Amino acid sequence: MPAFGASVTQTHRRTKSNGAVSDHIDPHDAAFRKYSLNNLVTMDTTNLSTLSANGDAIIEKRKHKVCIATCNRADYSKLGPIMIAIEKDPDMILQTIVLGCHLIDDYGSTYRLIEQDGLNIDSRLHTIVRGEDEAAMVESIGLAMVKLPDVLLRLQPDILVVHGDRFDALSLAATAALMNIRILHIEGGEVSGTIDDSIRHAITKLSHYHICCTERAHSRLLAMCEDNERIMLAGCTSYDMLLTAKVRDCDDLIHKWVGPEAEKQDYIIALQHPVTTNIKHSITMFGLMLDALLTFDKKVVILFPNIDAGSKEMTRIMRLKGIEHHPNFRPAKHIPFEEFIILVANAGCMIGNSSAGVREAGAFGTPVVNLGSRQTGRETGENVLHCREADTTQKILHSLEIQYQKQFPPSYIYGDGHAIPRIIKFIKNIDVDKEIQKGFVFPPMPESISKDIDHILETQSALAVDMGGTQLRVAIVSNEGEIKHLESRSTPDNNESRLRTLMEMLVDASQKAIGLSCRILGVGISTGGRVNPREGIVMHATKAIEGWNNIDLRTPISSKLHLPVWVDNDGNCAALGEKKFGFGKNSANFITIATGTGIGGGYIQDGKLLHGTNFCAAELGHTKVSMDGPECLCGGRGCLESYSSGGALQREAKALMKEGELVVNGMKIGAEEEITAKHLIQSAKLGNTKAQAVLNIGARALATATISLLHILNPSMIVLSGHFAPIYHEEVSKTINREALDSAKGVEIRVSELKEPALLGAASLVLEYATRRTY
Repeated sequence: MPAFGASVTQTHRRTKSNGAVSDHIDPHDAAFRKYSLNNLVTMDTTNLSTLSANGDAIIEKRKHKVCIATCNRADYSKLGPIMIAIEKDPDMILQTIVLGCHLIDDYGSTYRLIEQDGLNIDSRLHTIVRGEDEAAMVESIGLAMVKLPDVLLRLQPDILVVHGDRFDALSLAATAALMNIRILHIEGGEVSGTIDDSIRHAITKLSHYHICCTERAHSRLLAMCEDNERIMLAGCTSYDMLLTAKVRDCDDLIHKWVGPEAEKQDYIIALQHPVTTNIKHSITMFGLMLDALLTFDKKVVILFPNIDAGSKEMTRIMRLKGIEHHPNFRPAKHIPFEEFIILVANAGCMIGNSSAGVREAGAFGTPVVNLGSRQTGRETGENVLHCREADTTQKILHSLEIQYQKQFPPSYIYGDGHAIPRIIKFIKNIDVDKEIQKGFVFPPMPESISKDIDHILETQSALAVDMGGTQLRVAIVSNEGEIKHLESRSTPDNNESRLRTLMEMLVDASQKAIGLSCRILGVGISTGGRVNPREGIVMHATKAIEGWNNIDLRTPISSKLHLPVWVDNDGNCAALGEKKFGFGKNSANFITIATGTGIGGGYIQDGKLLHGTNFCAAELGHTKVSMDGPECLCGGRGCLESYSSGGALQREAKALMKEGELVVNGMKIGAEEEITAKHLIQSAKLGNTKAQAVLNIGARALATATISLLHILNPSMIVLSGHFAPIYHEEVSKTINREALDSAKGVEIRVSELKEPALLGAASLVLEYATRRTY
């Protein structure tokens, strides 16, 4: 299971609850990399000036005022560690609001836990309207919203932290949003299966920043149009305590809560809450669970339900069945979290519908029987058995018989024990002086019809750059794919000159755009090599552009022109150009294979360009088509590029020339003229069978690679682009129809009709993505 926050090349060793040691490789690295434990640099907040004794100004950082509102015992178990960490941090000021069940005697007066942790409570708000029904819940929200504004006006927090999916948290988020206070929501993006989902997602939409616990939660937040820059995948804060808790030497604790004769794994923890969308059924299910536990005849620690509608009836059922005085049962209003997790770790089973059975129990591999629908949407480990209907005592009893004292491996879906430092760094990185208005990242959609004089008079366009090994070209390309202006210069031989020349050409093109009535939306750059499109950096170049490595193109160009800049590999640009202007317009899944000096390509899947983990997806030129074969520029042998690229054809042309077998009647080659692939093609057209055989080998190698792509990726279309596409097309099609699986033979193989695929692809980076938040 993942070790959160580590590099993908790192592993962490963790001791399981049974003493075994396991390795965990982190699939969450991409989300955590920006906020890794060692590398995150905190953004400066507003500077305040004070005067020293001699009157000189001393610049100090303004401390973040972080207000944390806690409503009940459950959310304090998650928020408490954050509060303690903020209290210790010299750059932040902790403010604490306590409300909800914390202040009710029937639920343990759990505000005392906060005081025991040495934290000051800035405000106590009695917000619960008793009644434990739907109306009381609504009235409680209203009462909280009446009382909260005065408190928030007094505290003036920079950030309000709310947790989870309780109705109390909804009142906090709604109040803070209307008062223009930044909201940080903990544990958004999760799915449980009840009204809690609606509340949780409503809080998400009101919140400005998000801390989530799992990859799926992170993906759901993105699907809800939240800004990825404001989401932190940190893991669950409770795991920071769970994975360091000493859960073995605990006999005294077990005797305290279970009974003097109780032993490890010889008791059950029961914790069930009302389901507010179907109160009657959840009350019935609670009674059935108690009947099953009475029949099962084991020691049971049973916690009282939360304050949701229906809890009063559930408590009444406990008393009617004599649970409070039964020798096997130990009822508890509240168990301190650090003691509760030890009980969970050593229980023979846990039963009910609490999230603790899904989250905390998983860290120890404790068997769980989850009843009903309240948690069925959550991610679970192997330790959870769902009894979704739970409509008979026998069904619940059978589930207990299956799970009780069963052994399961620990599950680390929800955390790795390092959530708190990540969250603290994330909070400190929030710029509290920026505009508070929240934005959303909507998926692409048809543009709305709006008339603007600038739109009428100007053509939306892009500055497109084709960075080649011999030629550096800059063009103005309209939204319809028309090249309005094109300038070409020889590519300089060093990086400093390349960047200077590129900047000059872009500035010139920007000036020409004014005379052409073109509105420039941004700059798109197509270049060879491996590119990090997220950062706009050329990571590794091809040999055609020697030394073009670790080049940040986005920062200097964007600073100079005050325009957004996109950078991508030339093969990917060819695919994007085809998607916007070519045969890919109406195709959601296709592959473009670019044939030129090298072989490149791009893969469009579900309408989006696939970059891959390290930005080297669709490096088709280095697909192996032979176990052996000519040496490739990459150092390997048998690559497609060593057979089918312009460089490979030039190599074979020179070999034929050396043997005196290239030139045929009708050809004339100057004494100083360099032999290239075009001479090989000319010779083949004039009837040279050896030259034609070389082209056929190149075509068959390309077909072999294409067949593999068809079998692996199953695209709807293959588009061949570049100089050699027309030369290879017929032979590639024949080979595919002869050798591919029947299911792949019907895929359309087309030759691109784009005259300038590199420039159009670079332009499409801008024209397709200029209005999107991420690319």
